[in-house]
Amino acid sequence: MLAYYCDSYGNPTTATPAPGQLGRIYTAIGCIPVSSQNDFLAFVLKWALGIGGGIAMILIIFAGFLIMTSGGDKQKLQAGKELLTAAVSGLLLIIFSVFILDLFGIRILRIPGL
Repeated sequence: MLAYYCDSYGNPTTATPAPGQLGRIYTAIGCIPVSSQNDFLAFVLKWALGIGGGIAMILIIFAGFLIMTSGGDKQKLQAGKELLTAAVSGLLLIIFSVFILDLFGIRILRIPGL
């Protein structure tokens, strides 16, 4: 039997929630909050930051491997340095993207709905 909803503990259930109580839908990645737009966006943002951070970490490790195994080859060393710089820059952009959106979108430009 398929479970469509989550109970209050995050476990899958087939019981239809009471009217006005629809808050989370069960998926393969867990319970997605759908009761409000802010909860849903926070869930998506958390997943996006986690995936982006994981990719950046893999790239940083690979860049370190390239640098360590360059063996004096200037092209491999340069490629490793460039990859490390790009990975760290991307990670910083991911980390500060929420702050930048808050600063410019909400506080300065006062865009409605953000």
